[in-house]
Amino acid sequence: MSNRVCISLDAMGGDHGPATVVPGAAIARERHPETTFLMFGDEAVVRPLVEAEPRLKGAVEIRHTTVSVAMDDKPSQAVRQGRGKSSMWRAIQAVRDGEAQAAVSAGNTGALMAMSKICLKTMAGIERPAIACLWPTVRGESVVLDVGATIGTDAEHLVEMAVMGSAMARIVLDIERPTVGLLNVGTEEMKGNEAVKEAARLLRETELSNFSYYGFVEGNDLGRGTTDVVVTEGFTGNIALKTAEGTAKQIGTYLKAAMGRTLSAKIGYLFARQAFAALREKMNPSRANGGVFLGLEGIVIKSHGSENAQGFASAVDLAHDMAQHDLMRTIREMLEQTPAVAPA
Repeated sequence: MSNRVCISLDAMGGDHGPATVVPGAAIARERHPETTFLMFGDEAVVRPLVEAEPRLKGAVEIRHTTVSVAMDDKPSQAVRQGRGKSSMWRAIQAVRDGEAQAAVSAGNTGALMAMSKICLKTMAGIERPAIACLWPTVRGESVVLDVGATIGTDAEHLVEMAVMGSAMARIVLDIERPTVGLLNVGTEEMKGNEAVKEAARLLRETELSNFSYYGFVEGNDLGRGTTDVVVTEGFTGNIALKTAEGTAKQIGTYLKAAMGRTLSAKIGYLFARQAFAALREKMNPSRANGGVFLGLEGIVIKSHGSENAQGFASAVDLAHDMAQHDLMRTIREMLEQTPAVAPA
């Protein structure tokens, strides 16, 4: 397996555009020196930033585009105005055409998903794509999906997501046979809507060689890391994700206020600052930045739009790992070996 990986970047995506994308790519390349980039965006803006970054010397090909997708564009508007010519579309197109092995964008999520579905198409045997993310837990990390690609689901789609999430866990978490849980309002078999209960039945009754079905898990199991993969539909998953991110920021604010409230608290902080630094790093959302669009005929990673260069670099790291370890092949093999979702 070749170590060389080419990643296409939507240089104009996100709240900060090239000012974040270029240094983020440089940080990622320092960790993966074999990586090269295709950067799509306004060359007059992108090129000076690339040339000022020695870590990117000889590693970037800039492709000029005059159209970029705004963060508040409606997906239909973005596709209509940017199809074939926007920095986002062309970054995805590079994956479709085999010029890059993965694409990364911090741009408009709805537009990125719509363009990816049109440009790349969904994989055979997959009803709908899903967005998967790495979720920090007390025992490491878990893969959680769907965190916002589609609203509503059925049992077959939940099983498909179990397969795709397990494939991602095998690559990113290096777990040969991941455990999978279905997010539910309780762990008892009679609880939940019909789609969740039917998915549980399918997973229990199917011979699973590549992952192990654990059963139902609840919201508090996400942080515990009860299972390696947690499957839910996009509405619930997105709310859970945003709630967790908000809670992490809330706890950080509380801790900062408490440590500065009294002289004794300030003195205590001096003794415990290493522990607080470790906690801050563990809760830092930039460490796990990057949502993987699973179920497409190509690898697309969505970075948070407001992330800094370190956060964007984490999304590029994820794209690198997905490409180098051939996520697409792993998903196809697991689909073929899972009768409940195997293509007809």
